[in-house]
Amino acid sequence: MAPFTEPRFAATCTWHEFGEGEQPPFWLVFVNPLCVEYSKRDITIDDGGALNFLLAEPSRFAVALSTCRYYQKDHWSVQPTSGATPWVAWDGQYWWDKKDELSGARLTNFRIDGRTAGIGDAVAVLRAGGYRSVADVLSAYGSSAGETGATVELPFDLRCALAG
Repeated sequence: MAPFTEPRFAATCTWHEFGEGEQPPFWLVFVNPLCVEYSKRDITIDDGGALNFLLAEPSRFAVALSTCRYYQKDHWSVQPTSGATPWVAWDGQYWWDKKDELSGARLTNFRIDGRTAGIGDAVAVLRAGGYRSVADVLSAYGSSAGETGATVELPFDLRCALAG
């Protein structure tokens, strides 16, 4: 495990952006690398946002799992009603490169009931408590409030190893 980094292919991304509950077109299974950004801020009970979210997710997963190189950014907010303080909210970045056998994930602005939670928050507490050396090690995985991220190895995938 290592600190979060962007994938090597990030500079070549053509971003496909999708709104609340919007399903990606099937033809994206042929895009490699596939780079998508989703808005998931209307996951609510009162206006059907949660249902729209649930209906869109299967197609989002189907398109994502087909590619060897994938990068997703999304923006989450889950709340009981529109305008209420979210139960949970965050901005995410998730990627994999099956050819290079690496993947990464990073959450920023992670909040539970309006309060930040992440490695960055633990780092601040450790530093304030005099545990600077532990805080310094952990800060590579999140240094801001509500931030946590890491890059990890993936198992070998023959299909992607042979891909161009």
